[in-house]
Amino acid sequence: MQSLRTLSLAAALFGAVAISSSAFAHEGHNKGQLVPVTAKDAAWVAKAKAEYPTTACIVSEDKLGGDMGKPVDFIYRVEGKPDRLVSFCCKDCEKDFNKDPEKYLKVLDEAAAKKGDSTPEHHHKH
Repeated sequence: MQSLRTLSLAAALFGAVAISSSAFAHEGHNKGQLVPVTAKDAAWVAKAKAEYPTTACIVSEDKLGGDMGKPVDFIYRVEGKPDRLVSFCCKDCEKDFNKDPEKYLKVLDEAAAKKGDSTPEHHHKH
């Protein structure tokens, strides 16, 4: 009977270890998550929208606020990094984004780089 109790304890411990490691793997080291914008984020979102580097949805490339109506805004949150605003033309694009966030964040980064590149040149010409 003693060995059976030890075995079940070992199985329970192993199960706990497996759960915690898979939870960590699911979170990923660098993976973030989309979180809905709340009222307390309103001021931050207003500023982020003013600085948003593109007028197109980063998933569909449709114009934000075009035929699809009001853009759907989220905050992309990664532990240890600044929050980022992500705007989609519709709710469906959220699912596509979640399949490959890095791909779409790269689109956003490239748009920001282009927007940033044109500004300094503009100042140098004057």
